Amino acid sequence: MKKPLLYRSFNTRTHGVRHGSGFAYRYERHTKSEKSSLSSRGSMHSHQRHGFDYTPLFRFLLSKVGQPWDKVFSEANARLDRPEPVFWIVALHEVDKKEYVEMGGSTYYSGLFVDPAGLLQKVNPHLTPEQMKPFCNCCTHTFNGVVFPQAPR
Repeated sequence: MKKPLLYRSFNTRTHGVRHGSGFAYRYERHTKSEKSSLSSRGSMHSHQRHGFDYTPLFRFLLSKVGQPWDKVFSEANARLDRPEPVFWIVALHEVDKKEYVEMGGSTYYSGLFVDPAGLLQKVNPHLTPEQMKPFCNCCTHTFNGVVFPQAPR
């Protein structure tokens, strides 16, 4: 039986959806200045990939805390379109470790790292949604999929 993918696609054609700064090209394409010559502009097509939700990957990685990293990464990589999203949440070097990682404006996940024994671990295993503080009152904030309380107004 084939295991499900660790990402899903979602609609990016909705009216008003903007991605990155690629739309700024339209403002400079008819200019005659030296700095916007055709040779310096580059491709009109962005190398960014939009329309993918990696929430299943982050949940998968959190469920594998304490297990051997090589085995976890091998399984995750086989079920992904590319390996980069794994390293948005997993730090391989001491300087890259973070207690939590922001994915979008109001979604947070525990930061993970590979310990010296080669096991996947949380950077701060004691961090809970109750300890998190929202950065605004207008959004619903989540930590590892659990909504954390709004700040008093």
